[in-house]
Amino acid sequence: MSLRSRLRDNHNEVDAGPLNDVLFILLMFFLLVSTLANPNVVKVNNPKGKSDTRVSQNIVVTVTKDQKVFIGTQQIDMLYIDSLLKKEVEGQRKYVDTPTVILNVDTAAYYGQAFKIMEAAKRAKARLAANIKQ
Repeated sequence: MSLRSRLRDNHNEVDAGPLNDVLFILLMFFLLVSTLANPNVVKVNNPKGKSDTRVSQNIVVTVTKDQKVFIGTQQIDMLYIDSLLKKEVEGQRKYVDTPTVILNVDTAAYYGQAFKIMEAAKRAKARLAANIKQ
């Protein structure tokens, strides 16, 4: 009997070192995943809207208030929008039948560029959706 009581008294502590390591690794994993999940890396101020329509974001075209145009995160020249957008749409056709071009335009941007992008998406035979704030 005295042997069992001595063994119970010696094991009162729990080693929390591995628990801290696991929690730290999980925290780092979720921080990294949450930053990769946002496709809108280029920040713009979008207009507000009333409807809530979600579209799978295949190709994101962004126009900033400084009139800079991005496809994804790569800045492009507006002169080459037709060929670059057509190339992106054709690349996405491997995965979906009709790729979607998401137009992400700042409220202070010149909307003539937005209309040129819309026409380029139409010529590339892609669906077009606008990204707006709620």
